[in-house]
Amino acid sequence: MKKVVVQQQDKSPLMSRGRKYDHLELLEQIDACGSITAAANRMGMSYKTAWDAVEAINNLAESPLVERRVGGRNGGGAVLTASGRRLVSVYRHLDKERERVLHQLNQVTDDFESYYKIIRKYDLKTSARNQFSGKIKAIKTGEVNAEVVLDIGGGDEIVSNITCDSVEHLALEVGVEAYAMIKASWVILTSNNNLKTSSRNALTGTVVRCHEGAVNAEVIIELRGGKTLTAIISHASVMDMTLKTGSQVTALIKSSNVILAVVS
Repeated sequence: MKKVVVQQQDKSPLMSRGRKYDHLELLEQIDACGSITAAANRMGMSYKTAWDAVEAINNLAESPLVERRVGGRNGGGAVLTASGRRLVSVYRHLDKERERVLHQLNQVTDDFESYYKIIRKYDLKTSARNQFSGKIKAIKTGEVNAEVVLDIGGGDEIVSNITCDSVEHLALEVGVEAYAMIKASWVILTSNNNLKTSSRNALTGTVVRCHEGAVNAEVIIELRGGKTLTAIISHASVMDMTLKTGSQVTALIKSSNVILAVVS
């Protein structure tokens, strides 16, 4: 059984006020409705929760599973790509096979279900708002720490600074698939693309959504390669930078704030 080796655990991107939603069901509803809003309504979730889930799904896929369609006679919407439809089909088939196998095991092992629940606890989830999958492009090793470069596609890269022990523990090497996790509060935004900083990561993109609160705001940036990055900044910063949909920004992230994980 595969498990994700990470350092933190928290709720799934599809958790909302204690209710757990199914990623695959959301994809199926989007395919049926042709709209994220309609799919969210059918599933009883908020529009924001649905969008957050779609962005998380796309970020972890090699190519987009959901594509937005802007404008048109019906005002735009969303559709599954060929990869998205294939994923749903394969996953549902595997899910049926899993249930069949678990049922058979439960028939021959009286306490299988109780131990299976314990095993499942090792499949950790993470509270990091930003999760990207990619392949390791380079590793530069020092005496204590190592710099790991992860290619997340579309010309975008994320650099992580971790210990050499972690590189060995995760069995990292060039070409290995890994996950980069970044808390939204660790992302610093600037509208000055020529600003010189000590941040190892500088990802440029366009603001696609901005959810403003009384104190903080959640800013979603679409990167050049199509992935999305979320930053939590103060409401005052949004005002000072006059951020809005379409604004060009650069996200600065310290390499020491990038957590790496692998599937083992």
